[in-house]
Amino acid sequence: MQRIVLICILLLSACAPNSTGGTPIVKSLQPYLTVTLSTTPEKPEGLVVSVKTPIPSPTPFIYTVKAGDTMGQIAEKFNVALDVLQAANPDVDPNGMAVGQKLKIPSSPQNLTGEATPTPVSFPVEQIACHPTVDHGMWCFVLVHNDSPEIVEDMSAQVTLLDTKGQSLASQTAFLPLDILPPNESLPLSIYFAPDIPLNAKPQVQILTAIRLVPGDARYLPATTRNTLVQVDWSGLSAQVSGQVFLPASAQPARTVWVAAVAYDGRGNIAGLRRWESATSIQPGGSLPFSFVVSSVAGKIERVDFAVEARP
Repeated sequence: MQRIVLICILLLSACAPNSTGGTPIVKSLQPYLTVTLSTTPEKPEGLVVSVKTPIPSPTPFIYTVKAGDTMGQIAEKFNVALDVLQAANPDVDPNGMAVGQKLKIPSSPQNLTGEATPTPVSFPVEQIACHPTVDHGMWCFVLVHNDSPEIVEDMSAQVTLLDTKGQSLASQTAFLPLDILPPNESLPLSIYFAPDIPLNAKPQVQILTAIRLVPGDARYLPATTRNTLVQVDWSGLSAQVSGQVFLPASAQPARTVWVAAVAYDGRGNIAGLRRWESATSIQPGGSLPFSFVVSSVAGKIERVDFAVEARP
């Protein structure tokens, strides 16, 4: 991940949804209500609840099938018996799963709805911030950090918005812009709440899923970003980001390539997020250029971080 230091104002940009990824980013975003900083605390103390704490209207844990997955491997990954996993997904052909297909992951033979989730590996939450939109919706970001030496996959958290009396207003699952978080890196989970959300709504976060991968998992390739550049529009409300994705000569060809750009303000708060998806593959030892626009958030941007994911 590379960082570029600059001073500007960005607003959160749109990302087209991708049926093969685990990050449901909506197609278009509303402009932000103001350019003031979020009223939520800079630190998440008191906002992160235990994984055992009940949450309002639990969201079923859904796993997205990736290239190379088998039903048996998925069952082993989540410590679920194969017959139980098949029973929870009666409409899924275990011998004909398609990339991007959704599977419910049950936690026990008695629960085939997928509502309970596997116990996640622990990871620190560095920041929680929610920003209102002009139509009274709200974007929420949960900045998480992978402090383990292994790649962590399928990180998610339940974000519940509370009113001033502590009552639940809405609850949804937030996801990373990528399927994985490399060691010693940070990325935000994100989720959009549709109107009408009060301006003084406060977020509560509960970690749902995080899977530590064994070293050398063949589903992910060691791609990197290089020569990244950020060019801010004269208005300061949007920026063109560009660079190249490089793939080592020893790797397999990459058919799926994602780049995430995360913008931060001078206080270290998330100021913008977008995921770019390539329609072109990369051959071993080759590179792929990327260029996209990140638009609109509260506060001036001091830096932009990049993260990449490549799969065979």
